[in-house]
Amino acid sequence: MPSDHLGGVKQTVFISRRLSVALPALALFAGLSALAAPAAAEISLPIQDRDVTRMISLGGSCHRCELSGRNLAGATFTGASFISATLVGADLRGAELVGSNFSNSDFTDANMTGVQIQGSNFGGAVFINANISGAEAQGAVFSRADLSRANLSGAELMGANMNGAVLSGTNLSNAELFGTTLANVSARGASFANAEMNAANMASGDFSAANFSNAQLDGARLSQGTFGRARFTDASMRRADIRGADLSGARGLTQAQIAQACGDSSTRLPNGLSVRSCGSRIMVRTPAPPVPPAPPAPPSPRRNFASADH
Repeated sequence: MPSDHLGGVKQTVFISRRLSVALPALALFAGLSALAAPAAAEISLPIQDRDVTRMISLGGSCHRCELSGRNLAGATFTGASFISATLVGADLRGAELVGSNFSNSDFTDANMTGVQIQGSNFGGAVFINANISGAEAQGAVFSRADLSRANLSGAELMGANMNGAVLSGTNLSNAELFGTTLANVSARGASFANAEMNAANMASGDFSAANFSNAQLDGARLSQGTFGRARFTDASMRRADIRGADLSGARGLTQAQIAQACGDSSTRLPNGLSVRSCGSRIMVRTPAPPVPPAPPAPPSPRRNFASADH
């Protein structure tokens, strides 16, 4: 299990016994480009043998790294800082991105199918035409990211922050977006068909020509949003907040759907539809503070042993 520290980036590679006789080839990491120069930093991962059982673990800092086209399938990024890195066309299928910072990085055309994301930041990153289908994200930040024409079908993005993101032509069909922040997004022509968007915040977003067919929008906030030519066929809108929303050019809307939503005098609807007013008061119930845990019992007297590696 060779490991190396180069330019602040910790890398670990696990190789199958089948290649153990070729350990000199593990100049894999000895041959990594000098990462000490962040502006031209590059990680070279030449092993492509399909019989290799490999897991790559990356951590540390590598700003502006050039990783375009690299095979990073199954890699684990833990606490890594890859700000403004270039991963155009990179293979990140099944990768795990834990507590890492990829803000302003470029994932154009990257394959991120089934990627696992926990507490990572992609603010301002570019994902144009990227395949992120089936991704699972917890605590992910995509604020101001450009996901134009990206494929996020079936992705689990519950509670993700996508404030101000560009979602033009993005495929979010069958995605789980419960409680996701989609405020101020530009989502013209995006598909949310069959998506679960209950309690999502879509305030002030541009959803012109978007597809919400069969989507669940119960309790979602659509206030001040623009929905010209957006399709709502069979969408569920129970207690959806459409105050100030422009739905005048929306398609597939029925009175039965609008009757379950909440609007006001500034809500614009197709001819013949009307909405009830739910008022402007919102009741917020603050939970009681948690009871602090009992202090731990004092340790019993014992000898202390210290060890150190030499």
